[in-house]
Order: sequence, then C-alpha cells, then structure tokens
Amino acid sequence: MLRVNSKKIKPGDTFLALEGPYTNGHDYIDEAIDKGAACIIATHGEYPVKTIITEDTRTYLSNYLKELNLEKLEKLKLIAVSGTYGKTTTADIIYQLLNNLNIKTASITTNGFIIDGKITKTSSSTPDIYELYELIGQAADAGCEVVIIETSSKAISERHIEGLRFDVAIFTNFIPNENNDKYLQEKIEPFKMLKKTGYAIINNEDPYYEYFLLPQNTNILYGGQNSNYPLNIINVGYEYTEFTIKENTIKIPLAGKFYAHNYVPAYIIAKNMNIDEETLKSVSLSLHPVDGRFDTLKYKDSLIAIDYAYDLDTIKNIIQKTKEISKGKIITVIGSGGEHHQNQRPLIGKFLTENTDYVIFTTDNPRYENEEEIINDLTTNLTKDNFQKITNRKEAIKTGIGLLENEDVLLILGKGHEDYQIFGSDEFPFKDRDEVLKNIK
Repeated sequence: MLRVNSKKIKPGDTFLALEGPYTNGHDYIDEAIDKGAACIIATHGEYPVKTIITEDTRTYLSNYLKELNLEKLEKLKLIAVSGTYGKTTTADIIYQLLNNLNIKTASITTNGFIIDGKITKTSSSTPDIYELYELIGQAADAGCEVVIIETSSKAISERHIEGLRFDVAIFTNFIPNENNDKYLQEKIEPFKMLKKTGYAIINNEDPYYEYFLLPQNTNILYGGQNSNYPLNIINVGYEYTEFTIKENTIKIPLAGKFYAHNYVPAYIIAKNMNIDEETLKSVSLSLHPVDGRFDTLKYKDSLIAIDYAYDLDTIKNIIQKTKEISKGKIITVIGSGGEHHQNQRPLIGKFLTENTDYVIFTTDNPRYENEEEIINDLTTNLTKDNFQKITNRKEAIKTGIGLLENEDVLLILGKGHEDYQIFGSDEFPFKDRDEVLKNIK
C-alpha cells in the first residue's frame, strides 16, 4: 500500500516522500525503511530498497490517487466552495438541502467530514490530497451522489486539491488582504478545475466577481439584479428569513440576510437537478442553523447566536450581520485563543466596546498563555466601561444570558463548533451551544 506517513508504514508498503510547507518526507525515508517499506518514491537519493525517482512527488501522488479512485470519482458530483466568508455555511446548506431531497450528499469543511448526519474531525478545513481521497472514497462507498468540498486558500497554495475536477464551483465573496494577488489567484483556482460539463455559480454582488468569470466555463450569476438568479430580501426575523429568488418567494428557518445569500447556490444546484419549485420550498423549511456559524437559539423574546468569529475581520463581519437583524441591545461574550492574534487583542476589545452595547471578556483556548493576561490584553486602554471580565467561560455565558431583555441579541464568539477547550496541551470537553442549552431549559 502507498503511504505518505512513515509512522503508518507496514512491511511491504510503499513510502512516498511528500514535500509539504512544514515537513519534508525525504527526512523520514530511513524511518520508513526501518519499518519495512519495500519501495521508496522520492525526488532524489539512493536507497537499499526499490526506488522510484520522480520530478514532483505531489504530482505523482495526485495522479496515482486519481487513477486508483477513477471508478468512484465517476459516480460522484464534486462541488467546490471558494471565497473569503461563507464557505462553511454555504456548503452546509447545500448538504442539508440535497439530503432533504433524498440526494445522498457528504461534505468536507472546517466543521469536519459530514455524512449521514455524523461528523468526523479532519486535519484541516480542506485536508491534504491523501486524506481527501480517503474521504471521497468513503462517501462513494456509502452511496453518496455528491461531495461538497470547502476549498481554503491555504489548502490550495499547499496543493491539497491538485488533480481533482469539479462539477460545480461556487464563489461567495472576496475580501482583499496583504497578499492580494496571490490570495485572489488561490480563490480562482477551483474555477480552473471545472469539468467541461460543469458550471460556476458566482455572486455578482461582489466587486471581484468578474475575476471568476473564466471564458471556458458555463457561468451562472446570482445575487444582483442583473444576474441569472436575483435575490431580494423581504423580511428577517429572529427565527426566519424571507426573500425572493427570480420572483419565487422562499422562507427559511434561519435568521440573517447572509443565510439567504448562502442559500442561493443550493437553490441553483437543486434547480439544475430538475427539482420543482414547490418541493424545494417545502424541504427548505427543514433547514437548521449551521453548527458554530451564527448558530441561533431563541430565548424568550431574545436571540442567542454562537459563531466561530475570532479575529478582527471576522468579528467585524459578524457584528455587521447582527446589526442587520437586532431589535434590541447586542451583548457579546468573547475571549482570545492563546498564542494566536496577540497583536489584535486590544483592537478587538476596542472595536467590540465601541460597536456593541455590552461585552463580557472571558477565556477561549488559552493553551500555554495565562488566561487573565489574555483578558487584560483584550481590555487594554479601553475608553468605555461597558464591559466586565469573567475568566470562567461557563460563568460568562450564564451571565450573558441573564442580561438578555427586550429582544436583545447575545453573541457568543470565538469557538463556534468546537467541542473542547485547550489548556496547555490538554483538551477538555466544552461546547458553547451545550452551555447555552443548560441555561435556557
């Protein structure tokens, strides 16, 4: 069997020395041989077992895996979701909708590998090609017709999806960063990987949408009035969003305009599968919030929302979305992960105290940092006093819920779908949603 992890080598296996951004498989060839590898695939060197020298081990691997899984790939439709924000939510809504339509579907996103409603953790949002093919193979063996893959720019730059061909590529939006040209090209890459029979779904309300209109593709535009599928928001409540797509009125049990935008690609895919309008409207009423992505629970006349937003950009984005639906005050519970985004902490604290009504600063995943020092970083030089510090995250959530009144919104940010807290190198069971449920029953 061909393996890329030397620690998993068994006698008779082939070890492929994969070069990655952090490790080089060539450094582990001796270990693989000691464990019984009968063949080595590398870009250089001489070894005491059968050796295949290739120019690029990653290209060799992607070609090998594609050939090995050809029969399974032919049975599946692969959907790529690309963009800065909304990838996980868009993928999950497609997953839910297609399964509700009895089109068996799996998804691979930041939330993990999801099939038959069960979630398995993956190594990253878009796992490396070896793991990716394993998951695609599992989906095919389980009788799936569709696999949705969230394609992160980091994974694309590290060539995780090399060699795949997609039936659908979706563009949600693009927010420039300091490496703008490289970042943009990474987002465009899945659109260069469409099958001839495939199509691209592109949000033409985004100012960068024209970069994704590749001439060789069949391009379907959504969102704006000059698109194939114009979107118009009618009403947004704490438990639903109502809107029209091409003058067809849809109501979904999800709160937020962004949920409507994330829904449209799923609608387009279903339409291209010849699903009739009434059936589509009916199954859309069974959608539920995406785990950790503005995951909402109604409490009395208020709303509690759990979201993964943890850095300054994603926090600004979620506050903007919350203000679009909030009817009362916005109360925020937030921490900051240890050893991450230290320089952003004072900026996050300042932004939240100036743009929401009240903030409870608490613990996230402190890792090896001191919890109280992290909270002090968040509250450095604040000019407003609309906040308090509660180190224990359970108590912070409980306190936040107790402050709700008059159609307020409580935002619990930073951990989203995570079901653990990290102290040092240890993980302890903890999920924000579970803590909320304990306090509102």
